[in-house]
Amino acid sequence: MAEAAPHFGNPPALRRVSDGAGDRCVLTGAWNLRSLERRLVEFEHELARIAADADCGWDLRGVDVIDNAGAMLIWRAWGRRRVARLELKPEQVQLFKRMESSSAALPVTQHFDPLFALVYLGGKILRTIDHLVHMVLVLGQAVIETVGLLRHPQRIPWRELSANVYRTGTQALGITALVGFLIGVVLSYLSSQQLKLFGADAFIINILGVSVVRELGPVLAAILIAGRSGSAITAALGVMRVTQELDAMAVMGISHSLRLILPKMLALAIAMPLVVLWTDAVALLGGMVAARLELGIGYVYFLSSLPDAVPIANLWLGLGKGAVFGGMIALVACHFGLRIEPNTESLGIGTTNSVVTAITVVILVDAVFAILFKDIGIS
Repeated sequence: MAEAAPHFGNPPALRRVSDGAGDRCVLTGAWNLRSLERRLVEFEHELARIAADADCGWDLRGVDVIDNAGAMLIWRAWGRRRVARLELKPEQVQLFKRMESSSAALPVTQHFDPLFALVYLGGKILRTIDHLVHMVLVLGQAVIETVGLLRHPQRIPWRELSANVYRTGTQALGITALVGFLIGVVLSYLSSQQLKLFGADAFIINILGVSVVRELGPVLAAILIAGRSGSAITAALGVMRVTQELDAMAVMGISHSLRLILPKMLALAIAMPLVVLWTDAVALLGGMVAARLELGIGYVYFLSSLPDAVPIANLWLGLGKGAVFGGMIALVACHFGLRIEPNTESLGIGTTNSVVTAITVVILVDAVFAILFKDIGIS
């Protein structure tokens, strides 16, 4: 026995009628996708024309069948809201309630606010000030803990300090050596091409020495440490926040500053000058090799002329930069690590912000050093 074809009702129709209660738009027939597909545009325009009259009521009790397509066509003509005078069947009431709830969940289109840029900028400034205040508090607590340790040396956390020096300093020697050597080669090669034009081959030593020892070495090492060790510090503190280890330490009366922040800051302040010295040496080695290949400058002549070309003040300035960079990187990393919320999304965002902020701080501090010590080490 063949299966009966589904019943779709009478063709859709609408008419506007007038009675004692006023004008009404009466809909009849089947308002589903199958019945509407050939007259969709026609009904869309007609519904919109009638819906433009806010005083006109609507009567859908004569509709035989209606699906989501028909309901959406009518709902859009109403402006995605229920009209004031509306008569429905009980099953239609539930359908348009779902339409109403779905429209309420959609994001509301906001008009352009001419003060948006000012409000956005003000919010960014306030958040920046909040970060600065928190970093100052962290730094102040670390200074207080340092004074306390100087009075009671037996409380110095030597194990945490040595472990952080090893992780942030010793384990970073490989990557800093590789990048430093390549930077020295590139800088020497590019400078050699220009010096050849003027017959000033010997000045390659001055260019390499001052640029590497005074600027490139400290900044390059600091950026690498910020990306490598700074992110690791933030992630470690963030995981402790997610796993509630920081809360457990606070309950047991263990100071976060003494056991977590201070060892990391001291370790980076100690390790960074040594990493800078190592990066300078490897970068000069790469530059010396490139200078020999491009300009024919011997290794002995290069090494013997380097102390005269680069005053010793540049070396001390570079090492001092390294110590300051190390402390600032650790401070920024600990700050963002402590502000991470107990969820994995905040952990990723905080680690990214930590690295970007640390690199920015390094460049800003380097600019301050360049201005303050512009007359030192330059003959």
